[in-house]
Amino acid sequence: MSGYVLAIDQGTTSTRAIVFDGDMRIAGKGQKEFTQIYPRSGWVEHDPEEIWDSVVSTVHMALRDAGIEAKDLAALGITNQRETVVVWERETGRPIQNAIVWQDRRTASYCDNLKRQDLERLFTKKTGLILDPYFSGTKLSWMLANVKGARARAARGDLCFGTIDTFLIWRLTGGKSFVTDATNASRTLMYNIAENTWDEDLLDILRVPAAMLPEVKDCAADFGTVNPDIFGATIPILGVAGDQQAATIGQACFAPGMMKSTYGTGCFALLNTGADMVRSRNRLLTTIAYRLNGETTYALEGSIFIAGAAVQWLRDGLGIIDSAAETNALAEKADPTQEVYLVPAFTGLGAPHWDAKARGAIFGLTRNSGPAELSRAALEAVCYQTRDLLDAMQKDWKNGTEDTVLRVDGGMVASTWTMQRLADLLDAPVDRPVILETTALGAAWLAGSRAGVWPDKDGFSARWKRDRRFEPDMDEKLRAAKLKGWKNAVKRTLSEG
Repeated sequence: MSGYVLAIDQGTTSTRAIVFDGDMRIAGKGQKEFTQIYPRSGWVEHDPEEIWDSVVSTVHMALRDAGIEAKDLAALGITNQRETVVVWERETGRPIQNAIVWQDRRTASYCDNLKRQDLERLFTKKTGLILDPYFSGTKLSWMLANVKGARARAARGDLCFGTIDTFLIWRLTGGKSFVTDATNASRTLMYNIAENTWDEDLLDILRVPAAMLPEVKDCAADFGTVNPDIFGATIPILGVAGDQQAATIGQACFAPGMMKSTYGTGCFALLNTGADMVRSRNRLLTTIAYRLNGETTYALEGSIFIAGAAVQWLRDGLGIIDSAAETNALAEKADPTQEVYLVPAFTGLGAPHWDAKARGAIFGLTRNSGPAELSRAALEAVCYQTRDLLDAMQKDWKNGTEDTVLRVDGGMVASTWTMQRLADLLDAPVDRPVILETTALGAAWLAGSRAGVWPDKDGFSARWKRDRRFEPDMDEKLRAAKLKGWKNAVKRTLSEG
């Protein structure tokens, strides 16, 4: 059997399809952006039909780029933007309205109301999450309440709910498979991560009928077969994981204590805690890292809302740079005697603060501060926020995190200056891999290993290759002073600071 595996990486702003060959090297790619819809302030939507069209077109692009046909593929894996909600008609497959995106904040007041009822502890105990509009459950509840006739139709079993993976699998299989995987289910506020089942108590609170929920499978499983009319051949769908979990897998973070951090628009750090479902005391999320062969591996997760977006702000908001790549050289030239701190709380602060009312601030400006100092502050902000997450993880779980090596991926890791500063401020090694497409690689490995054409976990781990390791090289007193300054800046930025 061919070793070619196709990964569909359905992200927040674009869809990518990547063909990997039998040696797990990239053989072909396709990418297409799609429309971001903002109906009101704080609302973010996607057109599910446009997402579907982008998937079909990018797969064709990737196959052409690789010089192969669909019949040459051994398997297909899917990774997706998590928490985004789609509801569609069971009979026709038509969405009842636009998808509500993970970034959407329309259910903030609903979350506050649930908190006033003292329900957050129940949700956290069962799901490992906090009550925040970020997650899928309150979005689905809103849709059922606000789309005419939706709640009654859902109760009759006429409607299907899914995150993007479920919607795509439904479409790819011609409606034959109504499924999701454990990682996507774990982000819905409706899935009991200890019992690995949809939770009836939470469904009752959110007024969601169980009939509209998909079957939950392992991350490597039989999710159905692609209708041959779509790409010209049947393709088994054998792997699914939410994007951050897929990146964790792609980084081969299979052992407890291993940690990865993805630096894109935001930043998401996951620490593998093995079979230990760690209950965070520091406002981190407890989540499913992956489920294989019926065995669940858990993780602690920290979410940083603004990472690369801070550099985009320097370019698009302030106009002090023309491209993100300029920040590396500017940061190197910054005056070392100036300690300028940027707290990029443009949309509030994520973990471990979870302060939705906080707003961005800059501290330490002098008359001589300029583009170089602001560039350094923007890049350092990512490093400081990662240090906050690592500190919280070490407080929550003490099983060897003091020896953690951070594996990194995402667009920002191309900046050598940033990665060195990250190692310096973490006081821990940072490993940058050879293959930076770790999210797609993780989905492909799930499918390829299930198909029997790619190695198992041990074999995959052995083939993970490091491009470069960044070792900490900062004086301890300087590190301590810089971290103290950062903590002071964050304290003054918090809405109740």
